[in-house]
Amino acid sequence: MNAGPTGIENLLRHHAPQVLGALVRRYGHFDTAEDAVQEAMLAAYRQWPVRGLPENPRGWLIRTASRRLTDQLRHDSARRRREEKAAALTPRDAFTAPPPGESRAPSADDTLTLLFLCCHPELSPAAQIALTLRAVGGLTTAEIARAHLVPEATMAQRLSRAKQKVRGVPFRQPGPADRDLRLAAVLQVLYLIFNEGYTASSGSDLHRADLAREAIRLTRAVRGLLPRDGRVTGLLALMVLTEARSAARTGPHGELVPLDEQDRTLWDRAAVDEGTALVEEALSEGPAGAYQLQAAIAALHDEARRAEDTDWPQILALYDLLVHRTPEPMAELSRAVALAMVQGPRAGLAAVAAVEGRLAGHHRLDAVRAHLLEKAGDHEAARAAYRRAADHTLSTPEARYLRLRAARLPPPADGSTG
Repeated sequence: MNAGPTGIENLLRHHAPQVLGALVRRYGHFDTAEDAVQEAMLAAYRQWPVRGLPENPRGWLIRTASRRLTDQLRHDSARRRREEKAAALTPRDAFTAPPPGESRAPSADDTLTLLFLCCHPELSPAAQIALTLRAVGGLTTAEIARAHLVPEATMAQRLSRAKQKVRGVPFRQPGPADRDLRLAAVLQVLYLIFNEGYTASSGSDLHRADLAREAIRLTRAVRGLLPRDGRVTGLLALMVLTEARSAARTGPHGELVPLDEQDRTLWDRAAVDEGTALVEEALSEGPAGAYQLQAAIAALHDEARRAEDTDWPQILALYDLLVHRTPEPMAELSRAVALAMVQGPRAGLAAVAAVEGRLAGHHRLDAVRAHLLEKAGDHEAARAAYRRAADHTLSTPEARYLRLRAARLPPPADGSTG
C-alpha cells in the first residue's frame, strides 16, 4: 500500500502518542523513549514513500523505536542486560496486546495519558506547550522552534529541561482527586496553542495555520476519549467556529481584516455548521463553563450573514455570564466591545477603564480603546491610542493595521499631525 507524503505525515502524527505510550509504559525513560519515537518517525517518513506502508504501521513504529531505545541505553550495561532480556522474552505483539488484568490495548488512552504527563504542574506553560507539540503532536524540535520564532537550540534546551522534569513520573492517568485539575491544564494548553496559531503573538504572519490545525486535531483526539465532557466539546466548538473565519481574516497582501469588514462568503460554512452543532451538544452536557460560553458567542458571530445582523444583545448577555463565572480581564475587554454595540461607545469606554489596571501596557487594551474612541468621534484620542497599540504589539500585521487606522482618521482641526 502506498500513500503520499501528506497522508504519511497524518498517519505518523496519529500514531505518535500511541507508540510513545507503548514504550514509556514498557520501559519508562520518557525522555529517551521520546527521542527514539522521533527517530522512528523520521525513518518511516523516509522509507514508507519508497517501500510502501507496512501492514501494521503502528507495530512497525513500535519495533523500530524500541530498537532505537535499546541502542540509546547501551552505555548502561546493567540496564542494557535488563532491557535486552525483556525484549528477547517479549512476543512481537506484546505492545499491542492488553496487559494482564486489562481488557484494552495499552494504547487506547495513551493520547490522554501523554497529554496529562506533558501538562504536569511542575512544568511552566511554555514548557507544557512545547512538550505537548513534540510528544503528542509529533512535531520536530525545528518545527516547534519555527512556530515560536526561537532558535532550534533554544527550543531543544527547553524540551530537554521539560523532559528531565517529568522523568520518573509514572505513566498513568491521574487519580480522580486531581483528574479534573489536570484536564483543565490540558485544555488550557490546547487553547493556548490554538490562539497562538490563529493570531500569532509576534512575527510577520497573522495566522499560523499549522499550529491552529494541530490544536484542533489534538482537541478532537481528547474529545474522542471524553465524548461527554462539556468542557472538551465546548473548546472544540470554539476552535472550529473561530478557525472557520480564517480565510477572510487577511487581505491579498496579508493585511489584517477586522471581523466587521470580512467577506463572510469566504467563511467555511461546513465548519460553522459543525461548530454550531458542537455548541448545542456542549451546552447540553452540564453547566456552561468558559469554553462553552465563548463557543456560544462565536456561534452567534458566525451565524450572522452580515455584520449588522449580529445579535449583540445576546452576545452581551453571554459575556455578562462569562465574566460573572470566570472573571478574566481579556473577557471583560471583549465584553466592553459588546456593551458599546448595545449601549453606545461611552458605555464601552467606561468598561475599558474598569479593567485598565489589570491590562496596563497591553496592546489590546489600547486597540479596543482606540476603536471605541473612534466610534465616539474623539479622533485625536483615538489616533494616539491606535499608535500606542501599534507600538506595543509584536505582530507585524497587527501593527500595520493599527497604524493604518490611525492614519485614516480625520486630521485635527488645527491641521497638526497629532
